[in-house]
Amino acid sequence: MKVNRLRARLLASAGAFVLLSMGAGQVLTAVPAAADSGARVVGYAVDDLGTLGGTASSAAAIDNATVVGTSQITGDATTHAFAYDRHTRTMTDLGTLGTFSRAIAVEGPFVVGVSGLSDGGPVHGFAYDLPKHTMTDIGTLGGSSISITGLSGHTIVGSSSLAGDLVTHAFAYNLVTHTMTDLGSLAGPSGTSSAADVSGHFVVGTSSLPGGPATSRHGFVYNLLTHTMTDLGTLGGTISTATAISWPVVVGQSRTAGDASLDGYAYNLLTHTRTDLGRSLMISQLVSGKTAVGADSLLAFTFDLTTHAITRIGPGNGVTEVKAIKGDLIVGDVFAPNSFAFAYDVKTATFTKPASLGGLNSVALQSGCHGIVVGSAALPPPDPRTANGPYHAVIWVPHAV
Repeated sequence: MKVNRLRARLLASAGAFVLLSMGAGQVLTAVPAAADSGARVVGYAVDDLGTLGGTASSAAAIDNATVVGTSQITGDATTHAFAYDRHTRTMTDLGTLGTFSRAIAVEGPFVVGVSGLSDGGPVHGFAYDLPKHTMTDIGTLGGSSISITGLSGHTIVGSSSLAGDLVTHAFAYNLVTHTMTDLGSLAGPSGTSSAADVSGHFVVGTSSLPGGPATSRHGFVYNLLTHTMTDLGTLGGTISTATAISWPVVVGQSRTAGDASLDGYAYNLLTHTRTDLGRSLMISQLVSGKTAVGADSLLAFTFDLTTHAITRIGPGNGVTEVKAIKGDLIVGDVFAPNSFAFAYDVKTATFTKPASLGGLNSVALQSGCHGIVVGSAALPPPDPRTANGPYHAVIWVPHAV
């Protein structure tokens, strides 16, 4: 994680006024706290989801009434993926392929994640069918490790090592046909690539380039229907990445001409136009509809892809780390200096800190329908010398205050 680096930046710049470098045509808007803006204030009721018998748990994703995450089991010997039904208020242990498992995403009846096959052995991806109560090993591209980064419809995307574990390629797995497709790389079979996100039949990620050094890479989009990988290019510099897609917009980061700076960018797949999002969105780019979001490694900002207006998220007195955006709701964490979850409504410019479970700290990872936020929060500390007890998976349900 970037937490240590970000906290170092925070301490180094404590009490300083941050001057942002803005690109042409961009408007910076400082957002006041919700209480000062006149916007409708939203509160969140916190609900402890419990554990699978162990000490700690964390929720990672939500789809309708299903929350998924990871929990220690009784005795805390290992961790298992879980699915929590909000209607029945029951947590189901999804089991493992061998040793441990971790849930990453959920959509409809499918939960996806990773699981160890044996102690210190290979890690494979899995797909769990909730109605059938079955876990399927989706395997790898021949190597011993895999990561899963996205789920859309029946498509899982991520990255896997190839046989020999010397090269990693992006992949797409079809939950209907049970087939894994090697997406290759812009440099051919010997190059490396990684998938970051998927929307419909389009996968985005980052790939090495033909004839270039190992550090040379470009963002790409892969069309699962035509089986073609397209280089998304750069803002004029030597490298770029692609980090997220909300059809038809891809966002990522890129060096500008002469490698003068590292900026965020948005690329429209329909119009083939590229927008420089500036240094305010130089890292952790995400997108939903007409809103792109990112950070400058200290503060986080939104970028309106229609008006090109840039708006700061949060109080501005801590490191703001965005984790997800869905519709108009952005969630993440603020370190100032202790970490706490936040939810930010783009339409109303309302910044809210959801309650914890009695401890000091909390983490927000994703949001779902009706603005429900999932993550983890600390229980009350066991003694007055500590700030937190164990973390439990939670959901935060919004309500008007």
